Amino acid sequence: MIFLASALAGPPLGVAQAPPMSAPAQTVAAQPPVAARDQTDLWKVKPDISGKRNGVFAEPLAMDFADHNGYISLFDGSSLSGWDGRPGVWSVEDGAIVGISTKERNAGNSFLVYHGVSAKDFDLKLEIKVEWGGGSGVQYRSSTGIPPGRVAGKGEPPLDPRWVMIGPQADFWYPVSENARQYSGQLYSQNTSLGIIAWRGQVVESELGNPPQLVGTIDDRAQLGAFVKDGEWNQYTIIARGGVMMHILNGRLMAVLVDDDPGSTNNVSGLFGLQIEGAPCKVSFRNIWLRKID
Repeated sequence: MIFLASALAGPPLGVAQAPPMSAPAQTVAAQPPVAARDQTDLWKVKPDISGKRNGVFAEPLAMDFADHNGYISLFDGSSLSGWDGRPGVWSVEDGAIVGISTKERNAGNSFLVYHGVSAKDFDLKLEIKVEWGGGSGVQYRSSTGIPPGRVAGKGEPPLDPRWVMIGPQADFWYPVSENARQYSGQLYSQNTSLGIIAWRGQVVESELGNPPQLVGTIDDRAQLGAFVKDGEWNQYTIIARGGVMMHILNGRLMAVLVDDDPGSTNNVSGLFGLQIEGAPCKVSFRNIWLRKID
């Protein structure tokens, strides 16, 4: 023990210490790029023990947003079959579900609810467009009803429990203000006290009894906002597996929530819905496809 302590204390005073030997530099050869068109063929090659194919590691194949293999359509393109919402707000125009709210006929904060299926684990792909102002979003793992303390806003119609939704939402807003400009892509808990859980650009972990924890960032919130197409069609992908929820907008990851609370309103099987909020506002949705896992 005395010898060990002396060794840890370093060399005696006045004795020169030899410089430490450095390990030889390790060089890793860069993998030659493989053209995207060749990746599909590369995946057909049997891998070796290291996982390489033809001497290189294959890249993941890019998701085709138009690929609906294994999906079911939640919208037939011509009617609101399976959907339920406030009369006079929702219609079908040019192959899209459209919701309209005006100052003269304010829809309030209202939802078009799909009753044809419920799911907890899934992939959902759709296109969304918001015009004129206001906001929208896509509800999932949600229920209907009026929670305690929820009241209609000034100038809005009375709340109807059939068209009020509770649960996680993939948010999407028209840039009517600086606050609204940063909302698109985030995970918002609609009609609960949780509010915004994962802001755009964040990976957040949540557990029972503790505030949400920021565990990583995806990118700067404003820079991610450059991928949001105001007043145009946007491709939205929502992936939910267990306690993990991911929002992908126009091919860019926007927000991730890892919810470790099994009793959370985020961790239940539920309904899907489409929102309209604010006046004036026009929201449109098309190509709504669901791949249900559970």
